[in-house]
Amino acid sequence: MRHLVMLLSVSGIVVSGCAGATVAPSETGATKDPTRAPTSGPYVRTTAPETPPAFEYVALGDSYTIGTSVKAEDRWPNQLVRTLRPDIDLHLAANLAVNGYTTSDLIAEQLPELDSLDPDFVSVLIGVNDVVRRVGPEQYRENVAGILDDLQGRMAPDRVLVVSTPDYTLTPQGPRYGDPERQSTRVRRFNAILREEAEARDLGFVDIMPVADRVPDDLTLVARDGLHPSGKQYAGWVELIAPKVRAMLSRSSGDGG
Repeated sequence: MRHLVMLLSVSGIVVSGCAGATVAPSETGATKDPTRAPTSGPYVRTTAPETPPAFEYVALGDSYTIGTSVKAEDRWPNQLVRTLRPDIDLHLAANLAVNGYTTSDLIAEQLPELDSLDPDFVSVLIGVNDVVRRVGPEQYRENVAGILDDLQGRMAPDRVLVVSTPDYTLTPQGPRYGDPERQSTRVRRFNAILREEAEARDLGFVDIMPVADRVPDDLTLVARDGLHPSGKQYAGWVELIAPKVRAMLSRSSGDGG
């Protein structure tokens, strides 16, 4: 009987201890509520800040795009990429342009490269060597149409930028490549064809002639070879090109492209 009384006494202590227990406070002093989801801590999922979509960019063309006689960072495609950041994440995946290339060369050598590169955005500047090699206007138009049709079959119109050709006859070395008056007329005629074909397909077009035509009054716009644009001239081009590309890609990304 004595053992039974002691057992009941001990049991009473245990029961009363349990009845008086409280939920332990958290480290912050607040009582934990298992029914509420945590609002902070290592396991809380937070919304990541929105980042602009990245566009893989491939540049097509001739010496004016590969930037003959200037450093790589001074080429206009490279300057364009830097200018658009951070608003537009344009990544120059490849610059396929080659010094001396014509529209026929671009069709044969550069367009096939797009199959493996699969770019999101492409620029085209081509025509000066067609002028120098006396390609006829109708043949130039046919080649340009073929180039733009190919690009249009690969991507939306707001993913293709077409840029005009500068008038090389205005440079110190320009007269070495044909009669300046005649060749200047041909450059401008070919630019008109390029614009017509681009606009007929609702592609982006930028005329850089307002900058290039300043060469006679400012020779710092010409590279050390006396023929091609300098980094300074390319910077002037980008001032015209960047707003167009920003609008094109902003509209494209907004449409889910």
